[in-house]
Amino acid sequence: MASAPSSTAPIGTLTKGTVTPMRPVPHHIEKPNYVGLDAPPEYTGEDVYDAATVERIRRAGQLAADAMVATGRLIRPGVTTDELDAFAHEYLVSRGAYPSCLSYRGFPKAICTSVNEVICHGIPDSTTLQDGDIVNLDITAYLDGVHGDHNRTFLVGDVDEDSRLLVERTHEAMMRGIRAVKPGRPINVIGRSIESYAKRFGYGVVREFIGHGVGKAFHTGLVIPHYDAAPEYSRPMEPGMVFTIEPMLTLGTRHWDMWEDGWTAVTRDRRRTAQFEHTLVVTDDGADVLTLPSSEEDA
Repeated sequence: MASAPSSTAPIGTLTKGTVTPMRPVPHHIEKPNYVGLDAPPEYTGEDVYDAATVERIRRAGQLAADAMVATGRLIRPGVTTDELDAFAHEYLVSRGAYPSCLSYRGFPKAICTSVNEVICHGIPDSTTLQDGDIVNLDITAYLDGVHGDHNRTFLVGDVDEDSRLLVERTHEAMMRGIRAVKPGRPINVIGRSIESYAKRFGYGVVREFIGHGVGKAFHTGLVIPHYDAAPEYSRPMEPGMVFTIEPMLTLGTRHWDMWEDGWTAVTRDRRRTAQFEHTLVVTDDGADVLTLPSSEEDA
């Protein structure tokens, strides 16, 4: 494997900010079955859905994507990650959806906001975004009994070239994973496509945080690795199968440390990391992405 590239990107110094109280969700909004529990009930259903259920997942996914576009417009130096959460929370609940992250295994906020060296699951707080930062927003909507899961990494102001390229290439890595989806192929070809691309640039590919089955459950138990895991994870993909692809690439090591909050995973060398995620369904000849924004929000 290529060695980690030299980089002029800043080394992370992020510290925990102040977390505001959990925001309420109106009583009339349907809540997932894990709300109020320490862990979600075991999912025993299938990962392959009929056309009507896929369309429900698409509607939830489109709402998550619309929330992403709208919240992303607020990203600039000086805004706090808690302000982004407040906006996304209201955006979802005002449209009848439950923010899936909220109360999942005790997570206290509607979305995840992962800044610079945070690989994933950053908790929105009083942290103020600075010029030159990168920030990932992870937004999932629960609507009509199903989840649509989506994330993307944004540039904040004037970002250095190494960080900008990392973000651009992480998006491309996700798209290569999506293009590898074909019925009959083993799931592990997705990670092979992602890792082979990332290795060109010496990027680390985080292994422990994965893509997953999604739909009637937030995480169904289906595992989608983002690295070359062959011969493991050889289950064939089949039409109607719904899952996420969400690679996390780093400018240095793939290894990580966990903050005391039990959620915030940061690169061990504190070098920057980026992530992108789509929910998709396997079709007869490839993949159909279910987390695309409506034309109104994408305008």
